[in-house]
Amino acid sequence: MSLSIRLSRGGSKKRPYYRIVVADARSPRDGKYLEKIGTYNPLLAKDSAERIQLDADRAKHWLGVGAQPTDRVARFLDAAGIKERAARSNPKKGEPGDKAKERAEERAEKLAAANPVPEPAADTVEA
Repeated sequence: MSLSIRLSRGGSKKRPYYRIVVADARSPRDGKYLEKIGTYNPLLAKDSAERIQLDADRAKHWLGVGAQPTDRVARFLDAAGIKERAARSNPKKGEPGDKAKERAEERAEKLAAANPVPEPAADTVEA
């Protein structure tokens, strides 16, 4: 049985509240779980102490048993100093799409055609 440490959603519509749970990876998101090890309330301020509550001892236990945290829970565990999370890099994320690149090239061509850059004249320097 593969275990995952993940979020289980609760709360009403547009008012999310999550439990941090250890569950079988095959069980549904809000379904049966083995143990609740914390809570996460995204509606609270980021610097609030009640935003993320986590039982560190139980989290370490389940990680030692082989449970795999999801990306979001891995961030929480890294912030709590329980498990180091490898930094991810996606250099293409900030890159504009093909259409945006084409539009930028067209704009640059129009701008260059409208405002030709004068070439520097060859001045002779007298000595």
